[in-house]
Amino acid sequence: MDNKSILPEIMPAAATSGMASSSPLIVLRDIEKSYRSNGTEINVLDHLSVDIHAGDTIAIVGESGIGKSTFLHILGSLDQPDAGVFLYNRKDVFQFDKKRLAHFRNTTLGFVFQFHYLLPEFTALENVAMPGMIQGLKKADVQEPAQSLLVRVGLENRMHHRVRDLSGGEQQRVALARALVMKPQVLLADEPTGNLDQKNSHQVHELLFELNNEHHMTIITVTHNMKLAGYMKRQMTLVEGKLVEIE
Repeated sequence: MDNKSILPEIMPAAATSGMASSSPLIVLRDIEKSYRSNGTEINVLDHLSVDIHAGDTIAIVGESGIGKSTFLHILGSLDQPDAGVFLYNRKDVFQFDKKRLAHFRNTTLGFVFQFHYLLPEFTALENVAMPGMIQGLKKADVQEPAQSLLVRVGLENRMHHRVRDLSGGEQQRVALARALVMKPQVLLADEPTGNLDQKNSHQVHELLFELNNEHHMTIITVTHNMKLAGYMKRQMTLVEGKLVEIE
């Protein structure tokens, strides 16, 4: 796709949204995604367009099966759309080669999935430090922020336990700390408080908004937790494959 040909159309659309006068951090235009099931094509995303500014906090809500996770996976460049444009800082993400795309994910995005994808034989601390090790940082340089985050999610007494010995809620908090350890510009979270009790959910909510304030981190979460959604600056849902702002 040719960025030069699409940018003149995209930027005025973003400027008239009323959200902010600065250029959006993320621009999605006419994103389409469909799947085939039993010979039938199912349209999940249909000409979806949205502008997301740096520091936005956004909750995507709605019943299961409307395309929330599909949207999140495209934002995370984990899945490619059938059509449409995804710009990050005015660069076309899906024109990146594999090496640049992997670097973009590792340095720019933090992910929290419903399935945590932790390494069960490693400790909580080792799991949280892993993104820094992948980036080539020295162990000593990444251990301190990893330890600090584990304390902030209430796992100061569990950081040296192997993940396989932690409860589901504890594993979820480890996954959140791992997603945040490199201070990503954008956090993408799929049900980040789904397995947590009220106390730990509140602790996670506070951490997310502290990091939003401290680092101007953009947070986009798919959630059924309407209390969490209510804290976000913007709430959206998907209707017939398009994002709709909830007033």
